[in-house]
Amino acid sequence: MIELPEGLAPELVPLSWLVGVWEGTGVVEYPVGDEETPRKYEFGQRVSFSHDGLPYLNYSSTTWLLDDEHTPLAAEMGYWRIDRPSEPGDRGPAMLLGEGPTPFSTVESVEALRNTTDGFDVEAAIIHPTGVNELYVGRVRKGRIDLATDAVMRSPNAKDYSAATRLYGLVEGKLFWAWDIAALGKELTSHASGQLAKVD
Repeated sequence: MIELPEGLAPELVPLSWLVGVWEGTGVVEYPVGDEETPRKYEFGQRVSFSHDGLPYLNYSSTTWLLDDEHTPLAAEMGYWRIDRPSEPGDRGPAMLLGEGPTPFSTVESVEALRNTTDGFDVEAAIIHPTGVNELYVGRVRKGRIDLATDAVMRSPNAKDYSAATRLYGLVEGKLFWAWDIAALGKELTSHASGQLAKVD
């Protein structure tokens, strides 16, 4: 049984099992250049999903190599939410308040957003400090999230990165994930995966 965090916006109930701080380890295995054997290394990871009462989750991830120095590896941050049409009562754009009642303000009303696969459509905007911004769309259903990039933006000096998919699953209280990327001239290929336990 999943316990709902206090103050969580009702439309985030389908994503409520993500809320918290997760830590664990994972492995990267991805071909670089003309190498026949992909580079492979292990890393540690800390992921946080939090909320502030608005209809999105705040997301952050930091990783480090599992060497003696715990050398920092990568970081990313962003926002996850249910993917649905905008309503007049929604906030935005920018800092504008919505007009009228807040939409989907009860758990019962959120059921109207359930899709034909008995889940909910989701989107995740993820920003990397290396000049790459990703917009993912996908679905959440019964403790599993499948995401694929709908758009990737790169700064002029960012390395080649054109598409990605991510899979998240809750299995016996642990968060498993896998990330495939199309980068550095390669087609969509397995890149990294991890297993995290909730620590807070």
